Amino acid sequence: MTPVYFSFTSAFALGLTGLAFHRTHLLSALLCLEGMMLSLFIAMALWTLQLESTAFSAAPILLLAFSACEAAAGLALLIATTRTHGSNQIKALNLLKC
Repeated sequence: MTPVYFSFTSAFALGLTGLAFHRTHLLSALLCLEGMMLSLFIAMALWTLQLESTAFSAAPILLLAFSACEAAAGLALLIATTRTHGSNQIKALNLLKC
């Protein structure tokens, strides 16, 4: 495995472990998701450069657009839950509470 591929897979794995184990605040979960999407974006951009084909050149830009939409929706949910629950902790987001 080349050092470039190792850095992308380790960045994605760090984001995934942060999302799995550091689940105290909603903002930290959103940041872990953004780190994962950024590592995927860079990996796809370098993959299209290695292929030297124009057929896949729009895929990284499309992924970046979806990542921006995900960030906007996540921040909107963060603001809505902070206003309704008074906190952005994930433990407070139990839907079964009355």
